[in-house]
Amino acid sequence: MPVRAVLPRLTEVLAANRGVVLHAPPGAGKTTLVPLALQRASWLAGQSILVLEPRRLAARAAAGRMAQLLGEEVGETVGYRIRFDQRVSRRTRIEVHTEGILTRRLQGDPALTGVGLVVFDEFHERSLDADLALALCLDIAQGLRDDLRLLVMSATLEVDRVAGLLRRVGLGGEVVAAKGRSFPVEVLYLPRDPEGDPALYVAAAVRRALVEHTGDVLAFLPGAGEIRRAQEMLGQAPECALDTDVVLHALYGDLSQEAQDQALLPDRKGRRKVVLTTPIAETSLTIEGITTVVDAGLARVPRFDPGSGLTRLETIRISQSSAAQRAGRAGRLGPGVCRRLWSEATQQSLATRTSPEVLSADLAGFVLDLALWGVEATALEWLDPPPAGPLAQARALLQTLDALDSVGRITTVGRSLAELPLHPRLAHLLRAAQELGTAGLAADIAAILSGRDLLRSDPSRKSERSCDLSIRLEALTAFRRGGRAAALSQGADPFACSQAEATARQLRSLVKASPPQGPVVPIEVGRVLALAYPDRVAGRRAGETERYLLSGGRGVRLSLGDPMGRYPLLVAAHLDAGRGEGVIHLAAPIELADVREVLAHHIQSQDRLEWDEPTGAVLARREERLGELLLETRPLARPDPEAVRAAVLEGIRTSKKAQSSGQSAGYVLDVLPWTPELREWQARVLSLRTWKPEEGWPDVSDLALMESLPEWLEPFLDGITRRDHFARVDLAAALSGHLSWEQTRHLEAQAPTHLTVPSGSRLRLSYTPGGEAPILAVKLQELFGLGDTPRVAGGKVVVTLHLLSPARRPIQVTQDLRGFWERTYPEVKKELKGRYPKHPWPDDPWTATPTARAKPRGDRR
Repeated sequence: MPVRAVLPRLTEVLAANRGVVLHAPPGAGKTTLVPLALQRASWLAGQSILVLEPRRLAARAAAGRMAQLLGEEVGETVGYRIRFDQRVSRRTRIEVHTEGILTRRLQGDPALTGVGLVVFDEFHERSLDADLALALCLDIAQGLRDDLRLLVMSATLEVDRVAGLLRRVGLGGEVVAAKGRSFPVEVLYLPRDPEGDPALYVAAAVRRALVEHTGDVLAFLPGAGEIRRAQEMLGQAPECALDTDVVLHALYGDLSQEAQDQALLPDRKGRRKVVLTTPIAETSLTIEGITTVVDAGLARVPRFDPGSGLTRLETIRISQSSAAQRAGRAGRLGPGVCRRLWSEATQQSLATRTSPEVLSADLAGFVLDLALWGVEATALEWLDPPPAGPLAQARALLQTLDALDSVGRITTVGRSLAELPLHPRLAHLLRAAQELGTAGLAADIAAILSGRDLLRSDPSRKSERSCDLSIRLEALTAFRRGGRAAALSQGADPFACSQAEATARQLRSLVKASPPQGPVVPIEVGRVLALAYPDRVAGRRAGETERYLLSGGRGVRLSLGDPMGRYPLLVAAHLDAGRGEGVIHLAAPIELADVREVLAHHIQSQDRLEWDEPTGAVLARREERLGELLLETRPLARPDPEAVRAAVLEGIRTSKKAQSSGQSAGYVLDVLPWTPELREWQARVLSLRTWKPEEGWPDVSDLALMESLPEWLEPFLDGITRRDHFARVDLAAALSGHLSWEQTRHLEAQAPTHLTVPSGSRLRLSYTPGGEAPILAVKLQELFGLGDTPRVAGGKVVVTLHLLSPARRPIQVTQDLRGFWERTYPEVKKELKGRYPKHPWPDDPWTATPTARAKPRGDRR
């Protein structure tokens, strides 16, 4: 193996540096040979080595290969620890862990007692657990352990960044590079990107590769569903069917260890082998005999949306680094071929490297681990710091689950959840169910939610598959009692049931529970499920059968025709965030009484008073809510008067009558009982505000009145609850409160409502709010003998006279009455005397008697 050449150098560098990066291409042998060589290093001083692998399959395979090289069984010098499985002994000096297992070990033993070296293998995959494990190890190395060494290994790693991080924390950061032993690989592209189901075009490409090339074939697909469909096509479809001398294997994480081992080893009968795999086979694993790679160029990854709190599975294009890793699989044993099922143009557009999981993942478990460690994320060193949005979302969820207190410190409940190898939601479900006496059912639920769907995939009937979790529980119960045949009778996958039962058994042992007895009761399932998903209790929208609102505020829906739509309340466990509404994939019904019981401390009751525009009235009701979900509402018998008045004020602000008046809805108060006299009062006050700013007249414009509505109107709204009550409001009294006693007294003197003219008539003045001169409309004959135009505002403002004919038609508009008599009146007299002979038109208006009447009968002068 090429890495052998650098082992002495690596041992030497690790003696002088506590943090080292090993850059070695695929196939160099770093995973197995490096730990075996370093166990003899003097600086290790008899301590053990931990090797971290990103996947359980890789961890088991790496431990098995190292044990084989030593001529031993796994569990002697070399062992492994993965979720719910371990093979170690007192003799074990090299332990292969999955990355999450190391985090749990660190929480129980922060000093990593007895461990001298931690090896991060395939670190370029940048899993969330790997980033967290490295950050915690760096924290230990800086504080608790001045002898702990860290070795970061990868084939396609950004070496400078990782070395820089190690240097930044004072661990050295030396880089050791090893040459690879990769044979040339011919890369073939398609003229254009294919469309449709990847299973179909991968199956066709595999069949073509078997015809055109020799050796075994490794085909990459995005997920287990596509693998199963490709298996069916290669086994049945005439255009894809395999020859009898070819054996077909699947390889993905949920398969049994036996099935995985068969995929990794040469066929015992010497047949050619086709391995259909997910990205699990990109690195770490060596699959003997592979000379041809068929690559769909796709991966299915979770994307967490902090806005909705949901995770969406997305099928995305892989990065150029992943494509290189996959192609390299064809060149491990000799020259090979990689058939990339995309175009060269698409290859150039691929991202250079795979995005770190920490930037797009649900961080709930991550934040719980940090809280248990006793730090905020900002206190640790990261290659890529976790983003603020998902961190905040995770903290909020953990507070909802009572795992963190109000300031983010871990609680007793949180410490209990951290002991379980589950997402915090499912850990909370299991712990809370213990208190309810339903831990056995909770273990089954957690096992099903942790794995893949138990129901067998049938694309032709996909629309008929219900999201009902109870159906899956019934299948698991049937498998537990009757094995494979019973599972098949329920339409379930026996292997998936076997995996779920194994997980449930482990969980039951952790909480000392027995398997549930009796039939599955859907409502009871929902009751238990709500313990993990208080933010995903879903209430059916009014008038809908498939659309729901989550208590967390997100809109979700069932698949078309799902019979779960008959339930008004559901608890949604598995959700896809979707583009608009989320899609429910697994759920259980729940009754309102159970919501109130198991989520009592999440439910809030509040009195709600608001203006209802359609009815034009205040609605007063007591609402019971779980987050954004309204559970129940009932009329409020004795609403708070202050709250009623506030709701009425809101009704005035938003009144549709105001909105239809042609003016801005925010500034119109037409719904109140205005009279012409009150509008005139408003105009008089506003006029004086303009004319005499030094006197401090208040702003009583509609805009100002609207902005200060509570201050002046609320005291006059007692007993007002409907729009038709507005007529009762004493608006005159409410408005008058804007004026001081002295201003009220001066208002009539400075802006009188009427003027008495020479004829003795008392005529109304017309004011406008803009501060223009008031208007006095008066018949010309009533002003005989008057020379000076009337004034208001203490003589500051000249009144505008609208001089009228006897028929009250306008003759002249003027503010210069003397000028009118002297210059304009003779012409007016000439024109109108003949038209109105019954009215006086004296030659000398200065000496004529002012009158509002016609001349006495018989007087035609």
